[in-house]
Amino acid sequence: MSLIVVGTMAFDAIETPFAKTDLIIGGSATYVAYAASNFLQPIQQISIVGYDFPKDEMQELEKRGVTMEGVKVVPDKKSFFWSGRYHMDMNSRDTLVTDLNVLLDFDPKVPESYQSAEFLMLGNLDPKIQMSVIKQMKVRPKLIVMDTMNFWMESTMPELEAVLKEVDVLMLNDSEARQLSAQFSLVKAAKEILKMGPKYLIIKKGEHGALLFHGDQVFFAPALPLEDVFDPTGAGDTFAGGFIGHIARTKDISFDNMKTGIIVGSAMASFCVEKFGPQRLKEITRADIDNRIQQFVELVNFDIELV
Repeated sequence: MSLIVVGTMAFDAIETPFAKTDLIIGGSATYVAYAASNFLQPIQQISIVGYDFPKDEMQELEKRGVTMEGVKVVPDKKSFFWSGRYHMDMNSRDTLVTDLNVLLDFDPKVPESYQSAEFLMLGNLDPKIQMSVIKQMKVRPKLIVMDTMNFWMESTMPELEAVLKEVDVLMLNDSEARQLSAQFSLVKAAKEILKMGPKYLIIKKGEHGALLFHGDQVFFAPALPLEDVFDPTGAGDTFAGGFIGHIARTKDISFDNMKTGIIVGSAMASFCVEKFGPQRLKEITRADIDNRIQQFVELVNFDIELV
């Protein structure tokens, strides 16, 4: 039982209305791995970093059962770097700097030791890279999940459409769902997107929760009301890590179990926003996670008597 995670391992610099950081660890694959490793191991990482990516960060991930055979270290280039500034609502943000650096050379190779993986999580990357990983798998994984964003819809739509035909679960946020489908109603948007290939669609709505669509079935999970949101960066990737971690641990790809996966992902994302970067994810225990999941259960559980 194993999970392949493909994505970025990078540096971020973040400004919010309340605080500011210099360089901190980031990247989609970093957040997914930290979240998913709470539920199963090994996490088989595929990424690319430069000479400047901290060795102690790699070792920290390895301690959590993340294997690095698929992570290429480029000795003469810097790691991918992103800097952004969040607005007061902590949902919208401005990108200040994007230095692709080693990401320009990212041509992922699936190691032979990863070939038996039953689950594949494709982080938000160029669709050509996502397709390359899928095509390298000698046996199709039991479940392929992918994330994407508006940039790829605007610049590589034919390639994105091709990948959508190959995956089982698509994750995106509400504005991206509207852009991809050309529909304002998220229900109509989901119907259009499901025609493109995915069997399941997860629409993330930030502080307003997440929606799961499959055929005519719909499930909604709220986000946990938090007193303080410190840093939303990586929350969507942490959500993805919690979701796929739960699914891979249980090996159950039914709609009902995916509903549970949505709750688990939401619980993990609620931890992520409590500190800058993945710091909070490094601190939590399984007991913390179980308690947080129980808070979600209590948030939505009620008895009603119709007279």
